[in-house]
Order: sequence, then structure tokens, then C-alpha cells
Amino acid sequence: MSGTDATRVLVIGGGIAGTAAALGLHKAGCDVTVYEAHPDTAEDIGAFLTLASNGMRALAELDATDAVAAVGFPLTSLRLLDGDGTELTHAPLGEVGDPALRYRCVRRGELNAALQAEAIRRGIRLCHGARLAAVTDGPHGVTARFADGGTAHADLLVGADGLHSTVRGILTPQARPVYAGQRVFYGYSGTGPGVDGTGVITFVRGSGTTFGYAASPDGETYWFARVSTQAPPAGGPAHLAPWHEELLPLLRKDSTPAADIVAASRGPVMVTDATEMPLGTPWHSGHMLLIGDAAHAASPATGQGASMALEDAVVLAKALRDLPGAPAAFAAYERHRRARVEHNITVSGGLSRGIREPSRPAPVVGRPAEPDETLIRQLAWHSPLPAAPPEQP
Repeated sequence: MSGTDATRVLVIGGGIAGTAAALGLHKAGCDVTVYEAHPDTAEDIGAFLTLASNGMRALAELDATDAVAAVGFPLTSLRLLDGDGTELTHAPLGEVGDPALRYRCVRRGELNAALQAEAIRRGIRLCHGARLAAVTDGPHGVTARFADGGTAHADLLVGADGLHSTVRGILTPQARPVYAGQRVFYGYSGTGPGVDGTGVITFVRGSGTTFGYAASPDGETYWFARVSTQAPPAGGPAHLAPWHEELLPLLRKDSTPAADIVAASRGPVMVTDATEMPLGTPWHSGHMLLIGDAAHAASPATGQGASMALEDAVVLAKALRDLPGAPAAFAAYERHRRARVEHNITVSGGLSRGIREPSRPAPVVGRPAEPDETLIRQLAWHSPLPAAPPEQP
């Protein structure tokens, strides 16, 4: 942005989207402080995720590849099994030829910790235990007020505080996530019969579930299952039966490794409901902007949520670096992001609701072996954002 003084930015949320945004904004010359409500980095420690090649490319543009390579493990191929355990396909996954761009399987809490440690190493201020209570958006910037009575003033505020975003509630209170048709289970077990070697992620096209698993180099199996269900009762408990009573009978209907893997689970199993943000949700007003799940959460069926958030971080930083003032930068950010992320919401929601075959790996941007040239140009740090928004993928 123009001017001699660094643009001051408050980032609300120290998860993947927020910390990556801080890395990008700091690289763009902004004065950034991150405020995270949780007292440490352990939020959602039970869940894991995959970073796709497009997400790894965004990390590379943020100079954060090495930080993330210290956690998790790479995935180089994808197998698809039917309900009888027969292999239907086995193919390379993403941009497997470049080690820096290979898919990566990581625990969410470990990824958060790695990104936060990198932010602190670069001198970015990160405040834990700071829960946002209110924001005043005035003609000369924003003032954030926190639950402990503290305040902070800056030129801009970025809401990266996730699915149940406080910033979104302030900016556009009518926009709320909706149920996307599936219950999702995440767990870890010892390597069981039929589990492939490390580097392979296997999807199982079951009769009643979508199941996936990957073996880590230390012999632990990361697994997930997605089960189509009716919407949980409003105001009532979302999960009435213990997870194993709900999930194992469905898996045992098929002749695949899934039931044995789940039965051997170690530690807690995380159970959550797939949700998504409605299309057209407003993203910015005045000096405030939403990114990541706060703006465009999708069901996890495509496995692109974290990668889309990392792309957000790069594009936002470039927009604020290149354009004169928040209105122009925020508008450019939205032009370059909305079609892509809402395409992901639509595809992922279709998979979760069974509009497409729910067990088939999704045809999502970034999954093919051939890189997306439009995305490469959009993310390339040493070039300006393209003058026109990219075509819808």
C-alpha cells in the first residue's frame, strides 16, 4: 500500500489462515499482530488434514516450506478401492515430481504450532488468550476490544477466526454456516491388515461410508470416515450414540480394511459435522476483511480447506502490497478468490450430499498432476496480481 509508514494489521485468529496471512502481510511490509483466543496451539489437535499441491505452493511463496516440512509426512499417490476391497485406481497425487509441492498429511495442531513458531521467528507478534469481543470501524482504522478488557488499534483487521467467526458475526451477522450432509470421524490406529506403505492415501468407496487412510513413516495410520446423515437436531446433542457404535457397523458391511483400522484406534476419535458457508457471503466492509473458513468454509469432502486458506494468505498480502488503499486491495482480493473458493464449496458440498458419487476423490483444482498456470501466476510473489480476475476453475 502507498505511504511511508507500514500498514498496521490486526489478524484475529492464530490458526492456519490467520498465521499464514500474518506471514504474507509481514513479507509485504505490513506491521502485523495476531490475536488468538485459545491459550496455546492445541486447538483441534485430534484432527488431521491434507495440504494439497496448491496449498504447498502457497506455503512456498510465503517462504514457509521448511517450517511445514518438519511436521507430517508426504503423500505421493492415491488408491481407490471398492466395497469388496478391489483396487479400482492407483495414480500419482498432485505435483509429485517436486518434493516441495507434494501433498502432505499433518495433524492440525502440529501445523498450527509450526506456522506460529515461524511467525514468531520472523518477529511477528502473536498474543494467545485474546478473545475478541467487539470491533469499532471508524474513518481512520479499527479498534478491537477483547474479553479481558484490552484494546488494539490498527489500520485494518483481518478476520481469520474460523467457522464460528466473531469477526463475521460483527461484519455480517446474518451469514452463518449450514449443515453439509455428513458426519465426519478422525482417528489414529496402529497399522492394520491391508494398510499400504507410507506415501499412499487410500480411499474406500464403501456402501455406507466414505473412508480414507494413510500410514505415517512411524507406523501410525491416520484415518477418516464420512457418513451421510440428516441434519443434527437444533439445540440438541449432535451425536447421540458412542462413535464406535455408530461407525463400526457401517464399515463392517464391506470387505475392506476400514473396520479393522478403526477398531484398532488409539486415543480419542474426533467427531464433527460437515458444514459450509452459503455462497455470496459478504467478505469485507470498511477496514475489515474475512479470509479462510470465516469467509468460505466448505465441507471436508475435497480436502481443500487448508490449502484454500493458504492461497488466501498470499493473494491478500499481494493485494495490500500492490494496490493503493484498503478498498482497492479488498476488492481485488475478492475478485481473485471468490469464484475459486465458491467452486470448491459447491463441489465439496455436492460430494457430501451425494449429488456426485460421495466416495470418489473429488475433481478439485490442484489435484491433477498438471499445475494450474492461472494459479501459479496468481500466487507468484515476485509478480503483481493479474489485472483481470482468473477464470472460474
